[in-house]
Amino acid sequence: MNSLEQFLTSESSKVFIIAELSANHNGSLQNALDSIKAAKRTGADAIKLQTFTADTITLDAKTDDFLLSQGTLWDGKYLHDLYKEGYTPWEWHAELFKAAADEGLICFSTPFDNSAVDFLETLNVPAYKVASFEITDIPLIEYIASKNKPVIISTGIAGLEDIQLAIDACKRQGNDQIALLKCTSSYPAPIDEADLIMIKDLADRFGVISGLSDHTMGITAPIVATVLGAKIIEKHFIIDRSIGGPDASFSLNEAEFTAMVTSVREAEKAIGKVDYTLTEKQRLGREFSRSLYVSADSKEGDIITEKNVRSVRPGYGLHPKHLPELLGKKFAKDVSKGMRFDWEMLQR
Repeated sequence: MNSLEQFLTSESSKVFIIAELSANHNGSLQNALDSIKAAKRTGADAIKLQTFTADTITLDAKTDDFLLSQGTLWDGKYLHDLYKEGYTPWEWHAELFKAAADEGLICFSTPFDNSAVDFLETLNVPAYKVASFEITDIPLIEYIASKNKPVIISTGIAGLEDIQLAIDACKRQGNDQIALLKCTSSYPAPIDEADLIMIKDLADRFGVISGLSDHTMGITAPIVATVLGAKIIEKHFIIDRSIGGPDASFSLNEAEFTAMVTSVREAEKAIGKVDYTLTEKQRLGREFSRSLYVSADSKEGDIITEKNVRSVRPGYGLHPKHLPELLGKKFAKDVSKGMRFDWEMLQR
């Protein structure tokens, strides 16, 4: 078992559920700390941060190239202003990591440049996430992979070549602890663009663990993803959308995230395993199946017909498969309606 599998199997082989904090502290350390406690209450396995500053992720340039105008929630804002609003101060990280550990939650992060990786290494981060928009930053992915920790990569803007390049970057560093997350990089993402069938294809095509980084509204997509084989579910989490922030509108609150976790766990139970052995309840249930019963009083020597022997409930008599071979033969003794048919009733 490599360290990615160990990272993901802290609780049996259940789906690993990540509460993405992102900018949902809205600039308040207390909100961030409260969010960690709330994430634990939901049943999440991990809380994930994002580690960047506005200057490490973009340029403070007021030109059209840096002005959002792609039909997003944030249109009209410059990138530097958006990221300055949404970043998690680095001086909070140690306290947030400790708070998560105190709650029994795994805490890790998405770095957006090498300096963020170096910083996270000082906190002994157990894994790294690569955001969808960074999947083309091959030097960054190589640097992340060089730390020999699990690398979870979102594929929201990636074609096949992009994904292969990212995987190759990890493997060049001797790191095959790779997970790929199906992601639709719209905020929120339309449910009809989720294409969750790709979760299994990612696993099969690239030989990795796969899952879902979900931006759809509601909890349908994570449940379906679980049924389709996702081993990781990541979803934006906020204690209360009323606190606001760049990601608030498409994040689940505590009650909604709890409902998602509960539904994912129920879906896992419903999937079960391939097993044709009958349970005790199923064996008892066979008592209500059909079997052969005498359906009319008959005398020794009477011909067995579909009128005096029938396949009916309950299931204590002879198996119904034998009815065709009995028809036309004779009773070996007098029988009464309601008796279980057995071989001793058949004249040899």
